[in-house]
Amino acid sequence: MRHGPRRETRKRRGATLVEFAVVLPLLLAILMGIIEFGWVFMVRQTLTNAAREGCRTAVLKASTEDDVSNRVREVMDPLGYEEGTVWTMEATPIADEIQTVTVSAPIERISITGGYILTGDDYSISGTCTMRKEGVLGAGDEGES
Repeated sequence: MRHGPRRETRKRRGATLVEFAVVLPLLLAILMGIIEFGWVFMVRQTLTNAAREGCRTAVLKASTEDDVSNRVREVMDPLGYEEGTVWTMEATPIADEIQTVTVSAPIERISITGGYILTGDDYSISGTCTMRKEGVLGAGDEGES
């Protein structure tokens, strides 16, 4: 008895479906990993930019700690993360000659998968910038920008 081309086509379709079912989870895992790393890299760049902008504000002669905090908030706002719960900022006292601003966030709070792919004990990503103060404040410089 001869099997027609119709039966062979059904077998090929079944084999294709089984192969797809085996490969699909692997492809989805790779795709989610790429998306996750891309997102975390973007957030890391934003943290670095926020630290840099905060530090640029901190080195100005008449800047205040509120000015630095506000500038960092302006850069971080487009991400939509709340300050204090997702990201934090640390800065050296404004009177120091060398200004350092660090903006950090725990990985499980910023990752798309909630730390499922990228995980670790107290692992956080951060951006840090250090610059030298522009000048020393004189007695009449306090109100100038």
